[in-house]
Amino acid sequence: MTKEPTATADQRRSQLLRGVLDLCLLSLIAERPRYGFEFAEALAEGGLDLVSDGSIYPLLARMERAGLISSYRAPSPSGGAPRKYYRPTEAGRAELTAGRAGWQSFVGPVGRILSVGTQSTGEGTP
Repeated sequence: MTKEPTATADQRRSQLLRGVLDLCLLSLIAERPRYGFEFAEALAEGGLDLVSDGSIYPLLARMERAGLISSYRAPSPSGGAPRKYYRPTEAGRAELTAGRAGWQSFVGPVGRILSVGTQSTGEGTP
């Protein structure tokens, strides 16, 4: 039986994700151009199922205005309306590279701090 996350855990997770969602989207489109629904699908497959379309589309628009991504329309394989695909610009690739380095320099120290005392009995020593 898996334990359901508490509301506080969901809130914390949501706040953490908010700070790196742009990097996650840049990383996904660095693999290949994607359209809107594919982002939510890929994030959920990666374990980030808290992200809604309502968070993704405004962020994509901001990233496009900032020159980090560009978009183009292509026919839908199913014959429906054309889809809007996103791809990184050179500035977006540079931002992703810098963001990955920044993320690694952040999670290392946080991981070390959060793991302090996890191997003890929980009792502090004077």
